[in-house]
Amino acid sequence: MAAGPGDPNSGPATGARFFCTAGRGLEPFLMREVRVRLQAAQVEYVSGKVFFTTCSDLNMLKKLKSAERLFLLIKKQFPFNVSSVNKGKIYNEMQRLINDDPESWLNAISIWKNLLEFDAKKKRLSQRDANLLKRKMGENDTIITKKLKAEQMQKTQENRECQLEKQIEEETLAQGDFLTNREKFQLEERQNGAVEAAGTPSQNDLTFRVSCRCSGAVAKTFSAQEVGRIIGIALMKQFGWKADLRDPNVEIFIHLNDIYSVVGIPVFRAPLASRAYIRTAGLRSTIAWAMASVAEIKAGALVLDPMCGLGTILLEAAKEWPDAYYVGADVSDSQLCGARDNLKAAGLEDKIALLKVSVVELPLPSESVDVIISDIPFGKKFKLGKDIKSILREMERVLHAGGVVVLLLSEAHRRSLTEGEGGGSPLDSEGSHADEPGAGKRLIPEEKTGTSETASPSLEADHQGCLPKMPPFGSLVPVECYKVSLGKTDAFIYKYKKSYSSAL
Repeated sequence: MAAGPGDPNSGPATGARFFCTAGRGLEPFLMREVRVRLQAAQVEYVSGKVFFTTCSDLNMLKKLKSAERLFLLIKKQFPFNVSSVNKGKIYNEMQRLINDDPESWLNAISIWKNLLEFDAKKKRLSQRDANLLKRKMGENDTIITKKLKAEQMQKTQENRECQLEKQIEEETLAQGDFLTNREKFQLEERQNGAVEAAGTPSQNDLTFRVSCRCSGAVAKTFSAQEVGRIIGIALMKQFGWKADLRDPNVEIFIHLNDIYSVVGIPVFRAPLASRAYIRTAGLRSTIAWAMASVAEIKAGALVLDPMCGLGTILLEAAKEWPDAYYVGADVSDSQLCGARDNLKAAGLEDKIALLKVSVVELPLPSESVDVIISDIPFGKKFKLGKDIKSILREMERVLHAGGVVVLLLSEAHRRSLTEGEGGGSPLDSEGSHADEPGAGKRLIPEEKTGTSETASPSLEADHQGCLPKMPPFGSLVPVECYKVSLGKTDAFIYKYKKSYSSAL
């Protein structure tokens, strides 16, 4: 992973407790990422969520790539028992989320405010540094002007008095400009301080709204609106906060299901999975990043996506591992056009080369590629012109011994490779699953419900016993597998290593 951990002194002093939502099946990637990128401790997970403690600031938290959304944790507890009690008792139980431990709510709000204030301070300091640099450049310009005038006076003997008056006049004007810039700088400082103060209201002045999600037995008894109303009334009574559904200071997120009850504060309004640098979405960005993260991309490596579609995988890889060389190929003009638009929006036109070629006729020498990462079309939106085995044979040819292949395979692709069946439906265009939102399905075996499982030290070891049996394909040996979901259908992230020279 390219990005290093955050400065432990830059965020909450003793560490704050967070949780991220993730596509089911992506929890192992997110657990690994928060440990490496954020130096997180106490990393745990339940299906679709990863909990952790970190001292990182907002700038580092914002860099998480395998998470959907990030929340500051207020409470996590066992689920409500709705099977044998009346609604009135459940109402009281829900209100106790606030009333039994108001201190945890106030502490969470305090941490949330500190995170925002620290981030605002960093932005203000950055702006101040820019202003200081601008002022210093102005001072240098003034000095240069003086030197030029002095040299001009030495060289020119005629009209000395006239030149001297002109020099004095210009120096006075420059000094006036300098004082004006200084006054502007001081004014900006005062304005930034006022904005920061206005952006962090006191505890009693907070406005809020409640976002609720219910599933399982709870959803059959209560609607999300009912739960939101119960929690909202309790917050107003306990803390004196005011409800504001349109533009609140803080949002309270509650998820109730049959396994746990979780309450948190969204740290960012926009989901982390919504990449600002991707203009047209293809494969879900979190899955694309997850695939790249296990591909062992090193500096100077040649990375190929022979069915690149809109280029999402290459974009995620190039953003995280910029010191490699990237090539994308596709036979579809429309897909390549969309990929070029994405590269331009991300500022990576010079970093990723695009080719219009067939995946089974790659214009590359044998054993010339270090890493291949590709989303193999499932045959729903895009049809596959060649069977999966022909595609893998060409990938095997161009990959050097010791190289890595990471593929996103459908159940049909996996079955074909496992059972030796002939390839898929007729296909002529490569692409990704633009119409299928990212969600997930966990590959780690289910433990007892109602508890969170602490992640084991070796995530790969967790998966080896769960690997659907996949035989080697020639010199390509499967070493890792993760079952994920693309919303309406499941998929498999398979990692292969080339064990020997194929001599094709």
